[in-house]
Amino acid sequence: MTAAPSVLFDAPGPKGRIRHHIYSVIVVVAVAAFLWVLYNGFADQGQFTSAKWKPFTDLEVWQTYLLPGLKGTVVAALLSIVFALLIGMVFGILRLSEHRVVRWVSGAIVEVARAIPVLILMIFLFALFSKKALFAVEDLALAAVVIALTIYNGSVIAEIVRAGIRSLPKGQTEAAVALGMRKNQLMRLILLPQAITAMLPALVSQMVVALKDSALGYQITYTEIVRSGQQLGAAEQNTVPSLIVIAIIMIILNYALTFLATKLEQRLRARKKSRGAVLTTDSILTDAAPGMDLTGKK
Repeated sequence: MTAAPSVLFDAPGPKGRIRHHIYSVIVVVAVAAFLWVLYNGFADQGQFTSAKWKPFTDLEVWQTYLLPGLKGTVVAALLSIVFALLIGMVFGILRLSEHRVVRWVSGAIVEVARAIPVLILMIFLFALFSKKALFAVEDLALAAVVIALTIYNGSVIAEIVRAGIRSLPKGQTEAAVALGMRKNQLMRLILLPQAITAMLPALVSQMVVALKDSALGYQITYTEIVRSGQQLGAAEQNTVPSLIVIAIIMIILNYALTFLATKLEQRLRARKKSRGAVLTTDSILTDAAPGMDLTGKK
């Protein structure tokens, strides 16, 4: 008995499954061999001796290098994520405007922002802010990192919002218009609450991207976790252990962000399920125009 065919490809038969298992074993063995060779190479250089890992047991090392870098990464990531969500929501809605000029202008801004590499944008903004003295000297790098991440991730989130709203059934929009709801009420009460739940997985992925891209700030002297790890590795001559510790910290941060967003998504879905997937006519009219009956009259 063969497996049921998939939508994307035909399920393999018995010989095909055996062949795939063989390929999987070969790949695992090859990866394990590569990691073993890599480990031996670093071990021969003395990178895995206890002396190389001893600095991480020193509280002063954490206070001097790792904790300031961790703080810089978290601050830049949180600020850029919040601002990117706000800008993404605004431009995502503007791209759905009925006015052609608004759609074209917002679309052009989003496409240009998506096309610029984040690192180049950081370097440009850092040079511009330094020349114009728009921020305090100690805040120049932070401002460049946050604004660059906000511009790029906000443009991507705008496309996520636009796609999420467009994915909703048109019947809901038509029903709301037939009930006499205004555009802002339609977006605020009907479309956005449903679209946000559907967009959360993509939004979480973009938040993780913003968190990881904050590491690019080391190119403009911003104190973040990767730059701090490199400085620690140079000071203690333990570059490999430092990078391993930094990688573990970044994995924990990304996992924590994903965990919080997943819990939020589950809560929103449970709340939506308890209230019902579609708002009732009475509740819509009550929110849209208090005191209005089903006929649309006061």
